[in-house]
Amino acid sequence: MILPAQRTRTLSTKLATAAEAVALIADGATVAAGGFVGAGHAEALSAALERRFLAGDGPCDLTLIYAAGQGDGAARGLNHLAHRGMLRRVIGGHWGLAPRLGQLALDGHIEAYNFPQGVICQLYRDIAAGRPGCITHIGLETCVDPEHGGGRLNERTPPALVERVVLGGETWLWYRALPIHVGLIRASAADPAGNLLMDDESMVGEVLAIAQAARAGGGVVLAQVRRLLEEPAPPHHVRVPGILIDRVVVAEAHEHPLTFAEQDNPSYFTAPSADDGPDGLPALPWDERRIIAQRACDELRPGAIANIGIGIPEGIAAVAAERGLLAALTLTVESGVIGGVPAGGLSFGAARHPQAIIEQPAQFDFYDGGGLDFAALGAAQIDAAGNVNVSRFGTRVPGVGGFVNISQTARRLVFCTSFTSGGLELADGAEGLRVVREGAHRKFVARVEQISFNAQRAFRRGQEVLYVTERAVFRLGPGGLELIEVAPGIDLRRQVLDLLPFAPLVVEPRAMPSTAFARSHP
Repeated sequence: MILPAQRTRTLSTKLATAAEAVALIADGATVAAGGFVGAGHAEALSAALERRFLAGDGPCDLTLIYAAGQGDGAARGLNHLAHRGMLRRVIGGHWGLAPRLGQLALDGHIEAYNFPQGVICQLYRDIAAGRPGCITHIGLETCVDPEHGGGRLNERTPPALVERVVLGGETWLWYRALPIHVGLIRASAADPAGNLLMDDESMVGEVLAIAQAARAGGGVVLAQVRRLLEEPAPPHHVRVPGILIDRVVVAEAHEHPLTFAEQDNPSYFTAPSADDGPDGLPALPWDERRIIAQRACDELRPGAIANIGIGIPEGIAAVAAERGLLAALTLTVESGVIGGVPAGGLSFGAARHPQAIIEQPAQFDFYDGGGLDFAALGAAQIDAAGNVNVSRFGTRVPGVGGFVNISQTARRLVFCTSFTSGGLELADGAEGLRVVREGAHRKFVARVEQISFNAQRAFRRGQEVLYVTERAVFRLGPGGLELIEVAPGIDLRRQVLDLLPFAPLVVEPRAMPSTAFARSHP
């Protein structure tokens, strides 16, 4: 622990190697890690912490808390920390890219919670301010609601971190505050006072909130940077003041990539120029993903502020670019990016030539307050009521990430999924769409394993909801799913209704528009 008298304002006394920095982390500490997928994560610090533990020097019994999933689906990011004995408890927003953490949870080796990404990054601010926690409507009537499991991922996990409370006659969820002892953050550069700048990062994330939360708990803030500045930074460029920073580590390039997919890409932190157009996006091959993206793109309206999710929805941006619609829209990403063209894969969270990059907690303030006109999200399971599961199915625990915040608050919502998956093959013929081979896995189920999106709550709140597949489109009605469109060439009974484990309301379905099946935009 660093005492107040030991804290200084000069960078020279804060410089350390990654090994020296992580040596400050004590057994039993609560560690908050910043980052988003492959961006903004302090990889040098995470790797050094793993090396320390594997050398037998601890620390043990840590609590890890993070908002967005930080990993590459293999060994980087938070996967460095996934060792038995190193962790006692994990509170995370998205688990899918840190499968080693997920396995610890599934095997019952750790206490494990899955809370909405937006709630966790806002919780940091509440902890920093000494408030009792985050009180919000986000998560009500979903799998993070105490009445539906409280976000607990195994039986070992106690139901203690989220409660239902009634304020002013309305029900809210109270996510309890907890002390943060260590903040692991990263920035582009540090100036002579230890102030952090993020001018060359693809996102800002929650770095300030984490640093303030750790300071409020008497903890330490360990920062990883790419370079040091010789002159004081312009005050408006400082994202985290040096008074909050205890150690600064200058990382090697291989442990400070811009994202886990790209070492560098200046378009992620530079404004557009007059010469920039909507190009640069890979063309979508003609398959179910393109069909779904094209049909979903039909729902975009000029002037809309939108969020496009990862996976199949990513293709909507490419289709919008082909149709010349991007200039009439503002696409946003939950990491804090506003405008530009969102990146995909392990660069998800960044955007090419954004208009602005704000802090992640502030982005979720905007989302939670109803700022999104439109959102397109993926779906792993959909049931007769219209409920959607993206968080846990079979032996996979992707987690909810920002899905709950976005799906509960967007005015118009489109879920994008293939009708079946696992080997689905399509072709187009004279009469329309043709299924060459059906997928092995059904996406529509009698009852979802977890409720990540509660359809009836959405209906009561007046949200407009569509479910778009390559062969049929459903909408959310008072009784659940209503079939409103079928692709030309598809046999309604044999290739849609007979493959559903329930009977949706069939509302004189019309043909899906021909634009959905185009191989390219004219």
